[in-house]
Amino acid sequence: MAERSADTVSPLVVKVGGSLAETGRMPAALSLIAAARVPVVVVPGGGPFADSIRALQPTMKFGEALAHRLAMLAMHQMAELIVAQNDRFTVVQSLAEISDAVRDGKVPVWAPLRMIAGDAAVPAGWMATSDTLAARLAELLGAPLVLLKSVDVEEGGSLDDLAARGVVDPVMPSIVARGSLSWSIFGPSDEARFRALLAGEGER
Repeated sequence: MAERSADTVSPLVVKVGGSLAETGRMPAALSLIAAARVPVVVVPGGGPFADSIRALQPTMKFGEALAHRLAMLAMHQMAELIVAQNDRFTVVQSLAEISDAVRDGKVPVWAPLRMIAGDAAVPAGWMATSDTLAARLAELLGAPLVLLKSVDVEEGGSLDDLAARGVVDPVMPSIVARGSLSWSIFGPSDEARFRALLAGEGER
């Protein structure tokens, strides 16, 4: 997998959890992101598309590696749905495409399979969800990481504690620690704080 290039821009990496589609929060979140005044790249969760793969795996009897690839394709499906919501969104599959989109004033929505397939930093299995993939992209970009979640999280908690509670996946904390990444989680009660961040008024 290609490492960060010298001319790669460093947008805010925002993971939009697939569960937001089920709670009805996604349209409002996407509207805020589409109007962002700071560079942003969106990492979509797999949502119901990934859930269908989990449900199919026991009957079709395919392994974790294939499930991992299919889950990333589920993220691509969600990316296509997100792009359909606003003309500013565009699907991207590489660091170069992210840079080009941001320079063109677009909001790139990352489909990860092309970049992550074969990446030894990301375990091939259900333990590594879109949380981990978002952290890996933030590591490659040298960018701050934001996760939009369907639950509120108290400030000051550790990622290890959040992983133990199932708020984030168990692989993500190690990537954040390795990359010394700045990270934050925004739940349903944090819309004003998220809006300020996208306007360039919050800490990155």
